[in-house]
Amino acid sequence: MKKYEEKSIASTPIYEGKVISLRVDEVTLPNGKTSKRELIKHPGAVAIIPITAEGKIVFVEQYRKALERSLIETPAGKLEPGEEPATTARRELEEETGYSCEKLTYIQSFATSPGFADEIIHIYVAEDLSKIENPAALDEDEFVEIIEATVEEAEEMMKNGQIFDAKTAYSVLWAKEYLLKR
Repeated sequence: MKKYEEKSIASTPIYEGKVISLRVDEVTLPNGKTSKRELIKHPGAVAIIPITAEGKIVFVEQYRKALERSLIETPAGKLEPGEEPATTARRELEEETGYSCEKLTYIQSFATSPGFADEIIHIYVAEDLSKIENPAALDEDEFVEIIEATVEEAEEMMKNGQIFDAKTAYSVLWAKEYLLKR
């Protein structure tokens, strides 16, 4: 048994979308009482930390409707059914940045919002980058601008809110340590 486990008594599907689904579970709490949990199911995602030969990180700037603003982020994307995270990482790197990489290294996985969602993001660092002449196209509803920045510039973007999401902030901190050791 898991510490403080909540056992589902009933599950009610609410919404089934292209990226997420939402359900409400009635659960038995560790003290025997019941409660409801609103849960989002997500297929998982990857984030890539592309590092150029000059030691810069390749970011993408894109509009995020949920926040009604543009953010500077590490390239990222959701896993397709049955797809290995490393495959997703290479695909998203090409689609979003136009780069391929010789070296792709798994760093870590983490939960994004475990209070209500099961999304896990797998972080990779991409090195030995090369520009692709005819890269795979972005999704038809994606519009991004490529930004290359040093770790110091990225830290400044974190301070001023241009970098605002957890996966990118984590990636910048990881890249700082990695580049110091390199």
